[in-house]
Amino acid sequence: MPDTEAAWAFLERSELVVSAEEVQAAIRRVAGEIEQRLAEAYPLALVVMGGAVVFAGQLLAQLRFPLDVDYIHATRYGPATRGAAVAWRVAPAEQVRGRSVLVLDDILDGGHTMCAIRDRLMQEGAAAFHCAVLVEKELGRPKPIRADFVGVRIPDRFVFGCGMDARGFWRNLPEIRAMRES
Repeated sequence: MPDTEAAWAFLERSELVVSAEEVQAAIRRVAGEIEQRLAEAYPLALVVMGGAVVFAGQLLAQLRFPLDVDYIHATRYGPATRGAAVAWRVAPAEQVRGRSVLVLDDILDGGHTMCAIRDRLMQEGAAAFHCAVLVEKELGRPKPIRADFVGVRIPDRFVFGCGMDARGFWRNLPEIRAMRES
């Protein structure tokens, strides 16, 4: 049985990083940027499960051009908070071959998962790769990949909300939060 008291206590020890209004404005801006760049490409949008479902659900509804939608599930975290090797729970389908692919994810942290996704899609024959993330962490060091479209940039903190979870809690928040710094 889920521990709702722990979830509420966790939320109470957090602070707002990006408000729900700022998130919505960022998603609208990213949708406009994607539309300018990919409207003529009839792209295949791939949603990275499970964190990107909130971002993708809001973003896709704002894109006013034809596209196909599917999902992939690649993760480096699982129950851990530090990355490991990329595990493919749902690999890309054959429909990526010859397509312009737009990958939607919740966060670009160190970039290793998105880099592995890009490499796999290109090996599978994608014609072009683009990625959009709701959040990019500013780590102060180079990453193996850059996002084409970024909603908000944040400092290097463990964040949750808008699809990102903390110990399984609070993916459903409309804002982005982090634990209070002492």
